Amino acid sequence: MNGKQLGLSLVLLAFGGFEAWGVYQVGYAGVFEQALGTTGALLGFVDLTIALGLVTLWMWQDARERGIEFVPYVILTLTLGSVGPLCYLIRRESTAPARALGAAARAS
Repeated sequence: MNGKQLGLSLVLLAFGGFEAWGVYQVGYAGVFEQALGTTGALLGFVDLTIALGLVTLWMWQDARERGIEFVPYVILTLTLGSVGPLCYLIRRESTAPARALGAAARAS
């Protein structure tokens, strides 16, 4: 595990714990009820949805280039938000892009 993976793992652990505590406090449906409850909360929810949508598009393209299975990470993103991209980034650090592998093979 390299330094980036360690840092991302710590963020994932901290956020995962916070998310678990929040779901424990209000329930999974309660998280959405509160996110849609006020104009300010709704603004934050829409902003997060746009950002995660853009990250998901990037993950899809990057996963294809690296030969990583994309579906588990999109499911995590749809159900647990930032947990999906964090898990993907941890996994991504151990996989070189396919085009880099092809270039290395041609060079040798």
